[in-house]
Amino acid sequence: MKLSQFKFDLPLNLIAQHPSKSRDESRLMVVHRATGKIEHKVFKDVINYFGDKDVMMVNNTKVFPARLYGRKEKTGAKIEVFLLRELNKQNRLWDVIVDPARKIRVGNKLYFGDDESLVAEVIDNTTSRGRTIRFLFEGNEEEFKQVLDQLGETPLPKYIKRKPEDEDKERYQTVYAKFEGAVAAPTAGLHFSRELIKRLEIKGIKFAEVTLHTGLGTFRPIEVEDLSKHKMDAEYFHIDEYAVKIVNKAKEENRKICAIGTTTVRAVESSVTAQNHLKAAEGWTNTFIHPPYDFAIPNALVTNFHLPKTSLLIMTCAFAGYDLIMEAYQQAIKEKYRFFSYGDAMLIV
Repeated sequence: MKLSQFKFDLPLNLIAQHPSKSRDESRLMVVHRATGKIEHKVFKDVINYFGDKDVMMVNNTKVFPARLYGRKEKTGAKIEVFLLRELNKQNRLWDVIVDPARKIRVGNKLYFGDDESLVAEVIDNTTSRGRTIRFLFEGNEEEFKQVLDQLGETPLPKYIKRKPEDEDKERYQTVYAKFEGAVAAPTAGLHFSRELIKRLEIKGIKFAEVTLHTGLGTFRPIEVEDLSKHKMDAEYFHIDEYAVKIVNKAKEENRKICAIGTTTVRAVESSVTAQNHLKAAEGWTNTFIHPPYDFAIPNALVTNFHLPKTSLLIMTCAFAGYDLIMEAYQQAIKEKYRFFSYGDAMLIV
């Protein structure tokens, strides 16, 4: 398929700027693959579509405050540094994106905080905007993390046209977030409250946790018309034996196995046996799922409403069928569903 087929007109006022008042009271569109039926519900109604021994697979990655603002030595020019991932803990080496990039050269020192308590040195160019930097910090790992937490900002996506607020620290994070490493939240999971999870567990639904540290590559624009030529950035993932046991038992019993979010799908579809079962794994994945694609693990999916021409929309179409999803999106626009990270949800069964 071609990238241009995933273009649609999205009114900008439908891109949610704030989360819904309660996590589990955002709207939910339910799309039935077999019949093409589309229902309009509230997210907590998701419980009505699953039963005893069905499984929900969630991504337990945790977002860290990845956006830093600082100044360049000598000129004092303001710069934004977006932390992508730690390359070497001992040497405090990080892979980052800088803005404005043209002013940041190898050898430059960057200062952060009102008292310039944190200093970094640029040691390499990686891409036009990418750099490797070394933080020059004397304290231990715990102290370094504290400083980053104080100076860093919740990395809300650029489509959210406002400064992060205190509530974003909690709301741009799933209630089951455990392992820090993501620069973007696995947003389908933001709809789950602790109360809803408890109600699902009481009903007999099992939860299997996997980890995929969402990087900026998930949101990087696709620039090739031929989708088979698009390369995803690699993201770290981890699937343990406990999750494998839960998922494979449900698979053998023909239960519903619902992936909560496209990042969860990418993790599990990156680790499949020849018999189409899930296997434990740890590593990096650059899997790009586009139609046509046979899904080995999930047979249901919760996902948000995505922007045009994104890898997330393309995967959703691979899961439920291009025509059905594009029709559902037209309905979502007509019904004024909220799009993107803080928007409403879709359940595909």
